[in-house]
Parts: sequence; structure tokens; C-alpha cells
Amino acid sequence: MKGLVYGGPGDRSWTEIPDPRIQDPRDVIIRVDAVTICGTDLHILGGDVPAVEPGRVLGHEAVGTVTEIGGAVAGLRTGDRVLASCISACGICRFCREGAYGQCLGGGGWILGHRIDGVQSEHVRIPFADLSTYKLTEQVTDEQAVLLADILPTSYEVGVLNGHVQPGETVAIVGAGPIGLAAVATARLYSPAHIVVIDMAESRLQAAKMFGADMVVAAGEDDPLTVVRELTGGLGADVVMEAVGTPQTFELCATLVRPGGRVANIGVHGKPATLHLEDLWIRNVTITTGLVDTYSTPKLLGMLQAGQLDLGHMVTHRFKMDEFMQAYDTFAEPARTGALKVLLTR
Repeated sequence: MKGLVYGGPGDRSWTEIPDPRIQDPRDVIIRVDAVTICGTDLHILGGDVPAVEPGRVLGHEAVGTVTEIGGAVAGLRTGDRVLASCISACGICRFCREGAYGQCLGGGGWILGHRIDGVQSEHVRIPFADLSTYKLTEQVTDEQAVLLADILPTSYEVGVLNGHVQPGETVAIVGAGPIGLAAVATARLYSPAHIVVIDMAESRLQAAKMFGADMVVAAGEDDPLTVVRELTGGLGADVVMEAVGTPQTFELCATLVRPGGRVANIGVHGKPATLHLEDLWIRNVTITTGLVDTYSTPKLLGMLQAGQLDLGHMVTHRFKMDEFMQAYDTFAEPARTGALKVLLTR
């Protein structure tokens, strides 16, 4: 079979790899039917995640069909259509028992496309399958479901819930990529008074409007701090979410938040960012970080089935599985291509 193999910073190839096999009784093998590319994959290719070794198959967002089942897997059958979560959970360790699956001590956490081969391949091994997959109904399409593997729970848990978004508040989101747009969609569930989205790409700002942003700010043309303060009577935003992962965007978030407000960092950072405690300590600002735990995936899946989450504009480009190299080129240059999420299908 074939998979998308990381060869080191800047090096990727769609090439022949060994077929996966059951290695533990809690494993399943799935045939990958729909898969997407994450901004984290681009961070890996940029050398920002040194734990990923050359030779690793990338990817952690997929929908597939179960083809083989380990002897200890109780909740799945061959032929089941499943969402493969970006987070694997042993279910036994201290953190899993607390629902903090991203910090799993038993061999789980973010491992797909990170510490073990990921889902950007024709077949993949999924560890801890009972807890790390979700059976799908006919009401949810592959295209909808794959967005719940990572970006929806990440934005919801690490952005909206960590930021404690409340009705009537002003929310500023820096970055209108897929994570930022998913943050807009899930923040709206809490009825904030204003959602302001800041980005440099006009196509992504227009997408933010489609997802429900009340105001967009072109960072290269307007001063985001002036816009946010004018909107809030000079105070600043109640909640600011960082959805890019650069030192500049994190420091911008720290300037946009009001005294007593919350900064929720969602972006993956590969370089140090300056924390200006000389300014922040006296303003009672709370800053949170986080790797997604995916404890919210069942709730989000229920909302998706009930029609409470409209993700119809998220996938902008569609490819066949053997077009992975072209899909990466498209996803890596959103200013040129207008790409949000790209979808590859069997």
C-alpha cells in the first residue's frame, strides 16, 4: 500500500509502505476512506516537531472502515464505519481516568502521525480502538465526520471552553485558518455579543464571515488593537484565542485582552514567544494552553447529527488519495489557493 511519508524537514513523499498489522489485542486496522491534512502536519514538515522521526507516515484525521480487529476489542465489528480520533486513549492511566486523554501515560495521547504511523495512508493501525474511534451513522457524511477528528474538538476544548466564553462577551480570534474558523463556529454556541476575527488573507476573512464572525480585521491594513478597543469601549476583548502559532500572533493576543480577560492559546508553536509579564501581571490576565483531549467528540458528533453545527464551507478542495502531493501543495499555500481544509478520498 501507499502512505505519505515524512523524510525530514521539507521532505515528503507518497510512496510504498508496509501494510499495517495488529500489534496489540486492543488494535484495529481500518481502510482509510476519507482523510485530511492538518496545520500541524505543516509544522512537522517545517521542523517544528522534532519528536517526529524521518520515515513516519503523517496524519491524524480520518474516517475509515474497520477491516481487522484485535482480540480484546469489544465495541467494534468488521465493516463498521468509524471516525479515527486524533487522540488515542488507554483508558486506564491517571489522566485518562480524569478525561485528559491528550496526556495519556499508557501509550496514547497524540501518537498518530507523531510517534506511530498516521492515517495519511490506504490502511492504518488504530491503537486502543474501543476508546479512540467513534462509530458513525448514515446521517453523518465522511466529509463532515473527518472535521471532528481534530479541528472541532481542538477549537471547542482548547479555545472556547478553556477561554470560558460567556453570553454577551466579546471574543477575538487571531487566525482564520480551519482552527480559527472552527473556533468561530463553536463560540457561537455560547451567544457572545461580538466575534472579531483577525487574519492577513482576504479569502479567510470572507470565510470567517460565512462561519458567523461579526467583524473581520485585515491585519496588514488595519490595527487590530484599535478596532477591538473601539468595539469594547477601550477595554479590550473578554476572550482572545490564538489560532496561528507564531510569536507575533501570541503577543498580539496578549495586547487585545481586557483586564481580567482570558487568552486561550490553540496554535502549535515551534519557536519561543515572549510573555510580557511586566504588563500582564497587574491586569489579572489568565492564559491557558492545551493539547486537545477529545472528551467533547461525542457531544460535537451529536450536535452535528442534529444540524446544530454547519461545517459546509470548511472543505474547499477535494482530491483522490493518490493526489496527496498536490493536496499538500494546495493546503500549504492558502493565500494563493484559498484552501481551508482539503479532503482526500478513496
